Amino acid sequence: MTSAVDPRSIARDRAELWPLDRGVIFLNHGSFGACPAEVLEAQHAWQREMERNPVEFLGRRSGALLRDARERLAAFVGARAEDLVFMSNATSAVNTVARSLALGPGDEVLTTDQEYGACDAAWEHACRARGATYRRARIPLPFAAAEAAGRLLAAATPRTRAIYLSHITSTTGLILPVGEVCRRARELGILTVVDGAHAPGHVPLDLDALGSDFYAGNCHKWMCAPKGAGFLHARPEHHAELEALVVSWGYCAEVEGHSGFDAYTGSTVLERRHQWQGTRDVSAFLAVPAAIEFQRRHGWEEVRRRCHALAAETRDRVGALTGLGPICADGDFGQMAAIALPPCDPEALRAALFERFRIEVPVTSHDGRQFVRAAFQGYNTRADADALLAALAALLPQRG
Repeated sequence: MTSAVDPRSIARDRAELWPLDRGVIFLNHGSFGACPAEVLEAQHAWQREMERNPVEFLGRRSGALLRDARERLAAFVGARAEDLVFMSNATSAVNTVARSLALGPGDEVLTTDQEYGACDAAWEHACRARGATYRRARIPLPFAAAEAAGRLLAAATPRTRAIYLSHITSTTGLILPVGEVCRRARELGILTVVDGAHAPGHVPLDLDALGSDFYAGNCHKWMCAPKGAGFLHARPEHHAELEALVVSWGYCAEVEGHSGFDAYTGSTVLERRHQWQGTRDVSAFLAVPAAIEFQRRHGWEEVRRRCHALAAETRDRVGALTGLGPICADGDFGQMAAIALPPCDPEALRAALFERFRIEVPVTSHDGRQFVRAAFQGYNTRADADALLAALAALLPQRG
């Protein structure tokens, strides 16, 4: 096994390790991630292998290769491999659950007011089609972590069939108390669906201990895997109720008399229904172990600590500039800090930061307030934070 390297080298050696544009200050890892060069090469190697003999690779080898990759991912997120299936992203996984739950007229799905818009749309669509209600509980800012679970659970009613919430919110970067919500919801007989789009590789995970009924995750964000790598984790009792977004050969295996497809559809109901959905490039899934190894070799716990400290320091420096306080305590966010701004046009500010200063960073809005969401990954340095501060000082109205 390759020996570990100095965690500080990941930023020092950015040009070698990451194919990011050297002319851009990249503070937006949270949107689509960024993949290290060696992980991309692992993906490309799998693509070349596939094209040597696509029939052999997809038809006879891919099932075992995907199983091996799932086992590595399962160990990373604290789960059994048989309870995981690869998805193209967390939104696909959320859609799978939303469309599969047996909701009916009068039923309710409870969520927070800080969820990702695309997944809000998926739930609204699924609920509307079944006559159910999608209802949001307000989680006010500044964020009080000790009160959040109670506030959400207090909004549940006898009609609440499921609670859906993010592990880390997209707009505000808050780490929600999902473990407590899952535990208390189970006592009430309410299903839990956790959107972990930002969690794997960002915070330590033990999905079996977490206890959610369903967990949707991305590997392409903070795990640094290639784009198109995500997963769905489901407790064993729910496997059979999950319907695939695309019905394909895996469903034939459930029909008496059909056989011969196990090589790529899989041997369990979760694999058969969701693993094979027509011809697609599975190389992003197969490169997930390379991303895990990259982080292991670069001492990722220390990388995360350094990035969190940089995010917290940047939040405080911008706060000193604007006079606005933080929206949460230091322990309530990880490497991605939503930093309060004075009233502004979010899109205009984002565009000015990129066009004038070549800083790629989102400016978000929530509950009538604006934030610059600075995401720090291993390739970022304090110089990147300095550049953001100087740009905001030039673009924001001066205090007093």
